[in-house]
Amino acid sequence: MRIAIIGTGYVGLVAGACFADLGNSVVCVDVDAKKIASLRKGIIPIYEPGLEGVVKKNIAEKRISFTTDSAKAMKDSEIIFIAVGTPQSANGEADLKYVFKAAETIAKNLNSEKIVVIKSTVPVGTTRKITALIKKISGKSVPVVSNPEFLREGSAVKDFLEPDRVVIGSENAKAGEAVKSLYAPLNCEILITGAESSELIKYASNAFLATKISFINEVANLSEKAGADVSEVAKGMGLDARIGKHFLNAGCGYGGSCFPKDVKALQHISKKAGYDFRILREVEKVNSAQKTVPFEKLRKEFGSLKGKKIAVLGLSFKPNTDDMREASSVEIIGSLVKAKANVVAVDPVAWKNAEEIIKGVKFSDSAYEAAEGADAIVLATEWNEFLELDFAALGRKMKSKIIVDGRNVYDREKLTSLGFKYIGIGR
Repeated sequence: MRIAIIGTGYVGLVAGACFADLGNSVVCVDVDAKKIASLRKGIIPIYEPGLEGVVKKNIAEKRISFTTDSAKAMKDSEIIFIAVGTPQSANGEADLKYVFKAAETIAKNLNSEKIVVIKSTVPVGTTRKITALIKKISGKSVPVVSNPEFLREGSAVKDFLEPDRVVIGSENAKAGEAVKSLYAPLNCEILITGAESSELIKYASNAFLATKISFINEVANLSEKAGADVSEVAKGMGLDARIGKHFLNAGCGYGGSCFPKDVKALQHISKKAGYDFRILREVEKVNSAQKTVPFEKLRKEFGSLKGKKIAVLGLSFKPNTDDMREASSVEIIGSLVKAKANVVAVDPVAWKNAEEIIKGVKFSDSAYEAAEGADAIVLATEWNEFLELDFAALGRKMKSKIIVDGRNVYDREKLTSLGFKYIGIGR
């Protein structure tokens, strides 16, 4: 099929590249001329494993192209995806100005039958609003379909090509089947629902996972007081098929572009619908408090942190991405700097973005260099390169051998045998 994708951000670029890889003809549209010029050369503006290879391959095969000419892209396509950002407003509501602008562009360039697909994460009822807006501007009835994304940063290409499920919300059976056919090669469960159900599935899924993380972090805090080890507790819980082992890793809180934003947005959606989604307020509170735990453990250990050198390993909100949005490291380092500690931070990819956000720290490209003369190390993000460090060599460089394991990934017995004081979360 001939597909146009409005927006070359994280979702739009991954979707465009993967649809092209499945054999479709894809044109990706963006107003940022500089970004489009780079994409035409195969230069990817985000860090996402595997994405650059897919883009370059499909540029070479002439299945994907990039343009700022939205009018031509709209007119030449059969299916148009809206994949623009929906940033969070001050009150927690999703800001839909880019979605509405994309819809206006589509409405002004209708030259034949089209199917419009909303890939952006939008509040319940948006699909119907976009349908009405396009008809108001163009005078034509165009089927608008909801098709939320479930991509995880760091594994987005794999998630797109090997999904757990595809959700399609459509009131038009023919349009729903057309969008379904795009995903047929993936051989996965494809659920066709009403538009409102599809929109809510995305928010409900992310909010539930955020709730699961906050729940296990509460269990971690209880475990410390009760003398239990949350790693053992989580393993025992996860063996129950009704619960499952995923998202039961206690630590210093979740971050990123989806969970914090979607938890707030779902509360706002609920409020507008006249319902108080009480549990999500507590999920937010727990997560916010959890980000302070590594700092509090250091303060308990040292008393005053003034002049103490602390090495922080990992800056991005999770491994395999350069995304710093809502990253726990920001809260941890901010508290350390305020306490007048000397902070050296290490991250293989995200340090460039971190420089724009985190002030008053030094950045290093080596955990061993950062550990030189350090009073303590804090693991904030579990990048692979931090998992199998030479801890004996690391310890010889440190002033005092203290490790705060903010992700509970290290072997406590091994570190203890090497003379470290190991401080985990809920252990």
